[in-house]
Amino acid sequence: MTVSNVQERYARFAREEAPGRSEVYERWARAVAQDSASAAVIATLPEQRRQPPLVFALARVLGAGESTHELTEVLRTQGARLRELAMRRSVQTNEPLRCAALLPALSRITEPIALLELGAAAGLCLYPDRYAYRFAASEGAITVGEASSAVVLESHWRSDGPVPAVLPAIGWRAGVDRDPLDARNTDDRDWLTALVWPGEAGRAERIEAALDVVAADPPALWPGDLATDGAAVIAALLAEVPGELTPVISTPGILPFLPRAARAELIGAIRSSGARWITMDAPGLHDGWTAPVPDLAEGFALALDGEVIAAVDPVGRWVRMLD
Repeated sequence: MTVSNVQERYARFAREEAPGRSEVYERWARAVAQDSASAAVIATLPEQRRQPPLVFALARVLGAGESTHELTEVLRTQGARLRELAMRRSVQTNEPLRCAALLPALSRITEPIALLELGAAAGLCLYPDRYAYRFAASEGAITVGEASSAVVLESHWRSDGPVPAVLPAIGWRAGVDRDPLDARNTDDRDWLTALVWPGEAGRAERIEAALDVVAADPPALWPGDLATDGAAVIAALLAEVPGELTPVISTPGILPFLPRAARAELIGAIRSSGARWITMDAPGLHDGWTAPVPDLAEGFALALDGEVIAAVDPVGRWVRMLD
């Protein structure tokens, strides 16, 4: 990718992705698009490491504040360190609020389960039973779980039907990630909060609180490359499940990051494994649905075993049941 390609990519990010979400990242991306020296530094990174959210998070780790000058200063003076960190880090959006969107599917599995997440990062979405939920519904606020929980996830219930009344019964939890993160490790914790875009109020605090929950009782997390060896990873993971529990594989955020062929192979391996499967994806992302996805108007499709049961916000800010 040439310098001009980088500039075009960052101009597109400033124009289409950052507005309404992060004024800081919008300014930063526009600055890179207009500064060939900054773009030249980014062009030295491997192509899969040049995406704006990753580069900007790395710049913040290296000391950039919110000004454009601080960003360009880091890029121009710490290029070697930036490249070193870029080879060790990736975008790992470990958002515990996604558990609010997963809850309707989990509530349909009544037996004790072993929850297995693919693309788990630090495992924050492996603890839906340890968080509380406050849903804003037409009849008022509805709380599920203990309101005194250290983590209370707030979402909107856009349905006439009842909010799930109980939390899932999870007897064991484990995850796989290419680069698992440790909730007890300061550098890993700092990386997850650095990935929060400036302007996303409350997210860093929510992640930090969830990290404390996970650190107190860490899950089993294994390294594994789902893009090259997905079927073997699933087989190895399922082999560890205690026999009295029902395995439930969750893929709330990993599938978009896999090449199309690897994605199809992974879905096939999940479907043939005998495990239950919960996912939330853009309707056109894959063909793993058991029936054509209805018109959702907005949001992602939440599915249990390939059956779409709800439209949900990709990070759990709202849920709308389809039945």
